[in-house]
Amino acid sequence: MTKRSLKLTRRQFVSAAAGTALATGTLGFPHIARAADAVKIGVIHPVTGFLQFSGTQCRFGALTAIEEINAAGGIKSLGGAQLEPVLGDAQSKAEVGAAEVEKANEAGVSAIVGAFASGICLATTQAAAKYGIPHVVDVGVNDKIVQRGLENTFRFGPGFGSITASGTQGLIDINEAAGKPAKTVVIVHENTTPFGSFMADLMRKGLEPAGFEIKEVLPHPTGNKDFSNIALKIKEINPDLVMPSHYYSDGVLFLRTLQRQRIQPKAIYSVLGGASSQYRFMKEFPDAAQYVMDCNHWFDPRNEAALALREKTEAAGKSYSYEVFLAYEATMFAADAIERAGSADRAKIIEAMAASTWDGHFMPYGPTKMVEGQNQGAQAMVLQVQGDEIEVIAPKDHATKDAIFPRPA
Repeated sequence: MTKRSLKLTRRQFVSAAAGTALATGTLGFPHIARAADAVKIGVIHPVTGFLQFSGTQCRFGALTAIEEINAAGGIKSLGGAQLEPVLGDAQSKAEVGAAEVEKANEAGVSAIVGAFASGICLATTQAAAKYGIPHVVDVGVNDKIVQRGLENTFRFGPGFGSITASGTQGLIDINEAAGKPAKTVVIVHENTTPFGSFMADLMRKGLEPAGFEIKEVLPHPTGNKDFSNIALKIKEINPDLVMPSHYYSDGVLFLRTLQRQRIQPKAIYSVLGGASSQYRFMKEFPDAAQYVMDCNHWFDPRNEAALALREKTEAAGKSYSYEVFLAYEATMFAADAIERAGSADRAKIIEAMAASTWDGHFMPYGPTKMVEGQNQGAQAMVLQVQGDEIEVIAPKDHATKDAIFPRPA
């Protein structure tokens, strides 16, 4: 082919493309232009209010994932399109979270990741459903989130039912292996949000058939300033097990109150304990944290990618908590769906999420399998603070140490 014919071909191509642009109301080369556009992702969390710590941790995890995806070349099926976060602050209020979804929709997001607390997630997923925005829940564990038939809603991690079942069975197994020294239980839970009350009820229903006697269920408001009366009640009852379920700040104050009042049950065993499996709490208050057990979200402790994120998180001056790695993985899940959809179109992304078999994560889940928006492989781990580390004590195939139970005086 001659140089002249090459030029004619190019001119013909440009002319044809220009004609198409005029006919369709677009300019230039539509496919190439779309490939260069950033894909907007809503990142909505409570970064102010009583849930500020957890919300800020979630935001860090999500933004770290976006940063890594962009540094690795962006969405390759869209010509290397970068992910652009659209940040929203739910202010620890469900109605504000829903309002942030409205703003994200106006900004043209292709998906949303968030929004930590179950109550906020119930509101944000419902608001996103109005606009067909795919919404990946990072932490919210209330099973109602994925039981309302919302086709836009997906939860990568486990929910209440799964976590409580794992926590109950883990406790039964640990108690039986030690000769069943624990028989009586006091449950302590927050009752301001749906999280604590629902979790307490599930724990009671799971433990009583296994032969545990629930001596008392003690509720408290979120943001409680003084646990002295609850601690005195526990001391009076003198149960074998204390089982707390609340958010981080309450968890810290409650466990420190037990330590100061020298209340030492055979075990403190929480399910989704706010502080029980937090490196921050362990480092700041090692004596109060020592030997505390918790059934919670956790990463595969042998996975190099999980350990690399921990190193990056701590280098940024933050604690490597479940909020960080769940928001990180939820964002990675969303990005994988966008990659496979090859589109920023919301409906196509929802289809890709529903059909996901993603296994590029570092959670102990196996390949992703969504059924009505819930990842069927997701599971919680049973953890215990031992020395200066949080160890996995169940299930056995992921355990790094055996349980220390009953705990030493």
